[in-house]
Amino acid sequence: MLYLGAEWLVGGASRLALSLRVPQLIVGLTVVAYGTSAPEVIVGIQAALEGHGDVAIGNVIGSNIANIGLILGVSVLVRPARVDGALRRRELPFLLATALVLPAVLYDGLVQWWEAGALLLTAVLYTYWTLKGARRTVVAEATEGAAVTAAAAHEAGAPGAGKRGQHVLVALAGLAVLLIGGHLFVTGATALARSWGMSERVLGLTIVAVGTSLPELATSVIAALRGHSDIAVGNVVGSNIFNVLLCLGAAGAVGNIWSAPSALVVDLGVLVAMTLVAVVFLRTERVCRRWEGAVLLTGYVGFLGFLLVQ
Repeated sequence: MLYLGAEWLVGGASRLALSLRVPQLIVGLTVVAYGTSAPEVIVGIQAALEGHGDVAIGNVIGSNIANIGLILGVSVLVRPARVDGALRRRELPFLLATALVLPAVLYDGLVQWWEAGALLLTAVLYTYWTLKGARRTVVAEATEGAAVTAAAAHEAGAPGAGKRGQHVLVALAGLAVLLIGGHLFVTGATALARSWGMSERVLGLTIVAVGTSLPELATSVIAALRGHSDIAVGNVVGSNIFNVLLCLGAAGAVGNIWSAPSALVVDLGVLVAMTLVAVVFLRTERVCRRWEGAVLLTGYVGFLGFLLVQ
């Protein structure tokens, strides 16, 4: 339900925006970027409202690690990815900054209301900055991203061409399915964790993180198979930025988000380390190669192995 709901929501909203003659650049950088983070936002809010702070925090950290190690790693293994110069100059420093902001926000294990507000405000300012500074290459990437998103929505069974009313219904149906799926996912996953004797932190880092990353994984793999691995790079970078700013901000704004600081040291260290490695791989050359994807995927598998042993 998380996968189908997100794909239908993004697909319907994208087609509606395009039918209203909203430029593809804006659709690609706003509707698609925010929409692919919808599962993380919904699950984070549900977890916060139900008092599962460990799940909400683990979801953000685990999703960002999965985006780099699993999604980017697999996409590059499928097809080496071209790295655009504008992305290297603009988005990668911001990606690294958001990864470093997380330890600063979570040093006491608690997301304060003013910290949540600052994160949400930064998300809005970042979107405005991205749109204002967009260049021709970014326009081309956003156009490709909108096309691949439409393909992913089609793969998920969303109706294609139609009238604006149909696009609205598709988007609303996707949102409804996403909301119901988010509630069921959090309820079922936490009950499963208790029955297995698994901590909610590990649950958020593994099952919840991978589950909420399914739309990004589907879109990125489809893009790689169609020869657009560069879209996978943009998806991962944008998703990781929005997960910190939007998902953690929204969860912190609606409920008390807390986790034991000592338990977050390793998780945050792995996230910062993998982000640094990814930034080095993406900045040093114009192409992210298969062996680099293998390194990222191996790092992710190693992190999962550590959690299981722990």
